[in-house]
Amino acid sequence: MTDEALLRVEDLRVEYPGGGGPAVAGASLTVSPGETVALVGESGSGKSTFAHAVLGLLGGGTVTGGRITFAGERIDDASPRYLRAIRGARIGLVPQDPGVSLNPVLRIGDQVAEALRIHGRANRRTARARAVDILATAGLDRPELRARQYPQDLSGGQRQRVLIGIALACGPELVIADEPTSALDVTVQRRILDHLAARTAESGTAVLLITHDLGVAADRADRIVVMRRGEIVESGSTAVVLGNPQHEYTRRLLDSVPTLDAPTRPIRPRAVTPLLSATGLSRTFRTGSHGRITAVDDVTLHIDRGETLALVGESGSGKSTTARILTLLERPDSGAITFDGQDVGGLRGARLREFRRRVQVVYQNPYASLNPKLTIGQSIVEPLRAFGIGDRQSRREQVGELLEQVALPPEYRDRLPSELSGGQRQRVAIARALALRPELVVLDEPVSALDVSVQAQVLELLERLQRELSLSYLFISHDLAVVRRVSDRVAVMRAGRIVETSGTATLFDQPTHEYTRELLAAVPGGHDEELTHSRSEGVPVS
Repeated sequence: MTDEALLRVEDLRVEYPGGGGPAVAGASLTVSPGETVALVGESGSGKSTFAHAVLGLLGGGTVTGGRITFAGERIDDASPRYLRAIRGARIGLVPQDPGVSLNPVLRIGDQVAEALRIHGRANRRTARARAVDILATAGLDRPELRARQYPQDLSGGQRQRVLIGIALACGPELVIADEPTSALDVTVQRRILDHLAARTAESGTAVLLITHDLGVAADRADRIVVMRRGEIVESGSTAVVLGNPQHEYTRRLLDSVPTLDAPTRPIRPRAVTPLLSATGLSRTFRTGSHGRITAVDDVTLHIDRGETLALVGESGSGKSTTARILTLLERPDSGAITFDGQDVGGLRGARLREFRRRVQVVYQNPYASLNPKLTIGQSIVEPLRAFGIGDRQSRREQVGELLEQVALPPEYRDRLPSELSGGQRQRVAIARALALRPELVVLDEPVSALDVSVQAQVLELLERLQRELSLSYLFISHDLAVVRRVSDRVAVMRAGRIVETSGTATLFDQPTHEYTRELLAAVPGGHDEELTHSRSEGVPVS
């Protein structure tokens, strides 16, 4: 690391038309060669806008003040042609959303190869082989097969690995990683971050890591910069910022972080008849002309009334496919499913609709879960209308009750999703799932896209609703610290199979399977003393 900054941002101001104030308000930051700087803060704090300003990718936004210098050259007023030349070659970007960042009509290998060819790092003949090597380095299994697949054939975590591979393909001097691991399980997260660290050590590549995961920041950053409402409120070495935070906002963020040292739920007595039971589920998919992939392999599990069963494992391990089978959105090749003591595997017509009224799903991405053209009230009332429940007046009253249940003001019924934050949208998705008074709610990564303070609020909401409504949850997550907090039992999934199931305390304190131990060991900041310092010392929280 040298004294001369590779990236220097001074008093940056960014504004959007009709934004009601600057998105970035006089923020300054430096990143030196070989250094990893974490920019942390809540959603809406300006972190991503800051990163996009560096790359000249603001869209409708405008830099209205300040100065950005990269490798000694000013770039905030550089031409679009110059910025295109350095993007990808000298500054790599790992975008946040893997669902919209890859071209759906191009094969994965072609998209990696394209980045190499554009910047002259490979020709048409050599780019394909290099692309496969890059996919392997980024942690994808069977990289030759993945290179021939399309983005929609991959899980969210696998797509994120592709984006990381593309960002690193040309050996840039700086990588801007915008929430690069929010969609990844802990073992792949560790592999990817280890790869970034190795690149930093070998070639002096610097990393600007934008994250809401303070565990990742604690493990990986040399320095932490805390952003709130477009301003930098605190910065310093990782040890100082996390061990002795000075700003009340930093202390509040730290207080919201779940850790592996948190207490678990009391042990629940087992029910004689579970609410849902699945035995011997298997599901295999064709992969074009290249064979078959077994996504679910002889899975057996059960969920009691009022219980939370967590399903954990790597992306691509079969968790979401299992959930789709349990909710009858996907038919298994073999196996049986019972709900409330009745075999539901062959349900059709009205009986299938009744089952789906009793089992609802909350998906991972709060930005994609709601129709952008419908108001919040219309989104919540939609399932009531679809099932013919109530009249217009009673539905309106129920929308008000549901908004109250998820702690949103009644006037939000007339807002559009674009007017809400990510955490507020996820509350709306939960309210919509509760509209039909289900008995089982499948929560597929419900808080992984949320920053820690909003995540804590949503988890408290889910726990309160479970107590009040006697709900059962299937909680799918790759965040083991969150799982420890909310679950009664945990099932660990790997390569389509359940490798271990036990009570939460037992699994975390006495894991029996090697893969479970590997998952626990990979949790970033899981037992980090710096992360728990504020709470253990009784630091006041606003």
